[in-house]
Amino acid sequence: MAEKMKLGLVGLGQRGSSLLEGIFIPSERVEVAAVCDIYDDRIEKAVSRVTEAGQKAPFATKDYRELIDKDKVDLVVIASPWKEHVPMVLYALEQGIPCGSEVGGAENLEECLSLVDTWERTLTPYMFLENCCYGRREMMVLNMVKKGVFGEIVHCSGGYRHDLRTEVGYGRENRHYRLDEYLTRNCENYPTHELGPIAQVLDINRGNRFLSLTATASKAAGMHDYILRHKPEDETLKNAVFSQGDVVTTVIKCARGETVTLTLDTTLPRFYSRDFRVQGTKGLYEEATDSVYLDGMGEYWNWKPNWGNAAEFVEKYEHEVWKKYIAEGVQGGHDGMDYLVYNEFFDCVRENRTMPIDVYDAAAWMSITPLSEKSISDGSMPVAVPDFCKKRK
Repeated sequence: MAEKMKLGLVGLGQRGSSLLEGIFIPSERVEVAAVCDIYDDRIEKAVSRVTEAGQKAPFATKDYRELIDKDKVDLVVIASPWKEHVPMVLYALEQGIPCGSEVGGAENLEECLSLVDTWERTLTPYMFLENCCYGRREMMVLNMVKKGVFGEIVHCSGGYRHDLRTEVGYGRENRHYRLDEYLTRNCENYPTHELGPIAQVLDINRGNRFLSLTATASKAAGMHDYILRHKPEDETLKNAVFSQGDVVTTVIKCARGETVTLTLDTTLPRFYSRDFRVQGTKGLYEEATDSVYLDGMGEYWNWKPNWGNAAEFVEKYEHEVWKKYIAEGVQGGHDGMDYLVYNEFFDCVRENRTMPIDVYDAAAWMSITPLSEKSISDGSMPVAVPDFCKKRK
């Protein structure tokens, strides 16, 4: 392979540091040339990790604008807190530095519109780094959809069902941004893990689009209960009023008539799940039981013995990306998804290829956060989703 590209990493918290050690330092495609965070100890740790691996010490700064410089980096990854993603991406696009950003919802709708406008003006390469689009089952199901196994797709659902009470409750101690988000906002705050694969199944921004949504939030009781039982000495949080509802349900209507249901469920005790489900005229796949049901397969009244049968479809429908990946050896975090999404980003930059998850996808998926916030505040009234692809048409 040609000389490694010089990578700049902005954000050295939980996500950034795991990418640094698990993906970037071992990479054959990039070298870590620059790192940025507002905290000195995170910077020092990152520089040490790079040099301990026998590599040159990266340029280090607290100002992301100093890092996003053509003399220092060839491309940049944004792994900062959610509310900083779009402003940092916009700066990178303006500077002509290829950029990839980690996931999360937008702060407001204007950010999504600005992201599209700036990219269309600058055409600087940009990718939304949604790793779940590269999940093994998600890609197998996408392959089955494209081959017509499930017939005409009618409905999809998914969720971010992840007990984050400890992460939120100890946000001050661990300098984690989620605490402030949960104190001040009430919305579908993390939609893209489940929505990304669904959008690909439904051809969103590729002949189909989201038209409107409604969102409804339950009361917020989970965090208060957690603080009382696990941090009773925390006088500030013990008396805090959390705005974020424990369970948020968002229903999206698509232009072709399909519906999508998203569920945010992060402040009650539960197991992890993205609850991915695709349902069509000939059958369905659901993650909860890792099962495929096709019309005429058998007695649907007593289907429990068949739960987990998706493995039986692997030989015929495994996605080509994963066939190759398994043969070469699965690497990286999150069951290998991180390795796939980042290497795709790196290769697209090097080869000047079109990004598979582009600015229009980023805008459409991230917009669900502020739009759901508006729907909830308006009593679950319908809210229109902008057509971010107008100019592309």
